[in-house]
Amino acid sequence: MTWRPSLIALDIDGTITRVGTEEIAPAVRAAIHRAVDHGSHVVLSTGRSLIGTRPVVEDLDLRGTVAICSNGAVWWDTTSRTVLRKIDFDPAPAVELLMDLFPGAVFAAEVTGEGNLAMGRFPTGYLWGELREVDFAGLTAEPTSRLVMRWNDHTPEEVALRLAGTELDGITWYVDHDDPWVTVAPSGVSKGSALEELRVRLGVAESDTLAIGDGHNDVEMLRWAAHGVAMGQAPATVQEVADAVTGTVLEDGAAAVLDQWFAA
Repeated sequence: MTWRPSLIALDIDGTITRVGTEEIAPAVRAAIHRAVDHGSHVVLSTGRSLIGTRPVVEDLDLRGTVAICSNGAVWWDTTSRTVLRKIDFDPAPAVELLMDLFPGAVFAAEVTGEGNLAMGRFPTGYLWGELREVDFAGLTAEPTSRLVMRWNDHTPEEVALRLAGTELDGITWYVDHDDPWVTVAPSGVSKGSALEELRVRLGVAESDTLAIGDGHNDVEMLRWAAHGVAMGQAPATVQEVADAVTGTVLEDGAAAVLDQWFAA
């Protein structure tokens, strides 16, 4: 019998949508729907906050599955529209450290399902939901499941260089490859760890998993999957851990992967 994945994990930005847009190409949309129609569990696995993930779930009309948000820290049931789990951390130590490393950086802490508390101004379109401007005390007053930092007017390479070798107990972080952006998550939480727990809950065999992604925060997910596929525009370090590389997001690379098992 031809192998077909039963659990499919899809990154959003740069994988099923073009970066900076909410657009899902017709070929990608159709391929996702065919996978769902064949009975596979299609899981959006993203660094986006819950409120940024919801529109994509609605656009694809996904039901009967789980959306993994905030790099694994937040799980959302797409049928009941409820949060199944949320892992928080104290953002204060991370903000203090990053403020020292990146003078003038701006920060935002997720308020799950509502929006963000922001210290400093982000460019338009970078944060979803209700936005409340706060100072350091307001930003760090409560635990959060997702903290983001942007070093405006700098490059991703500058951010990565300054963070190299830096560690902080209780948290982990991911540097975006397209933007001077850092996402901070609880230590031990990743897309890969969340998907493994979900796989066990669903009773899916390890050999029946597929993941497609393009960013540094997708590395654990690609390693987790029996078949991990990197997008064509993914950095070399991401492509190196994948089992295969597909076309870019502009070439509908995710559709090309899914069409191997769910062709029209």
